[in-house]
Amino acid sequence: MSDTAAGHTPVLLSQVLAALNIRTSGTYLDATFGRGGHAGALLEKLIADGRLLCLDRDPLAVAEARARFASDPRVSVFLGPFSALAACADEVEPGLKFDGILFDLGVSSPQLDDASRGFSFMQDGPLDMRMSGDQGLSAADVVNTASEGELIRIFREFGEEKLAPRIARAIVADRVSRPFERTLQLAEMIARVARSKERKHPATRVFQALRIHVNRELEELDIALNAAFERLAPHGRLVVISFHSLEDRIVKQFMRRHASTDPVYAGLPFVPKHAQPKLRLIGKSIQADEAETDRNPRARSARLRVAERVGEAA
Repeated sequence: MSDTAAGHTPVLLSQVLAALNIRTSGTYLDATFGRGGHAGALLEKLIADGRLLCLDRDPLAVAEARARFASDPRVSVFLGPFSALAACADEVEPGLKFDGILFDLGVSSPQLDDASRGFSFMQDGPLDMRMSGDQGLSAADVVNTASEGELIRIFREFGEEKLAPRIARAIVADRVSRPFERTLQLAEMIARVARSKERKHPATRVFQALRIHVNRELEELDIALNAAFERLAPHGRLVVISFHSLEDRIVKQFMRRHASTDPVYAGLPFVPKHAQPKLRLIGKSIQADEAETDRNPRARSARLRVAERVGEAA
């Protein structure tokens, strides 16, 4: 996720607005409000009968959204994960469909910049990483209680970390005498046991893996894509920004699957309606240009994919 409240421009803003193909009186969902950079720009395109729903699982983001848009009747703000998407839409209008749905995945800049949230290995803070406040297990809980085998699985599956066994073994050995409670405590230990010639900090992949695991991000993404697909109006656009290969692979495969004919009917002269493509891919994936990455280094890994719901046959 990309924008901040302190003057940073949200990632791929102009490309997102173009991808949404905004109708001024349409109904839109920003399912990852963050600090509202995309939502605010989208709202500027809507007239009085347009509607914007904003969803975020972070209580701080929702508090900001409610304060910012309290007097705007076009905006509805909800606290919840992607799995609450349909229920939130139904609160506004039962069966509500959207002309566009935006997901700006991952951790937002305010979350990264706030050391107390525990997302960053560059600042000292509690080893937390929970996007939903104090709900569920923290990263410290995972690091201090998971078995060595489970830590290896987490680091490999969600961080693609080649040195997962070495790091997991060191964690299990160190936590006996001193549990891991702080971000720099873990980051410094990883840097000590997993030195690398790569330019990335040695803790990068482990911190990514812990964050994804703690917040069930890939499971939530699966839920998000399916819920969004069901709630897209004919010709509605699904717009997704991802920041690492695990997310992007899920998004790409989902869009391609729904943009293809059911393989059971491949090559046959007649394809029944239920087996026909339900999405149409819009262009190729988009990445930030050099000018944007110079302004905002966090845009370097951003990748935007767009698909459109196929209109109902006449």
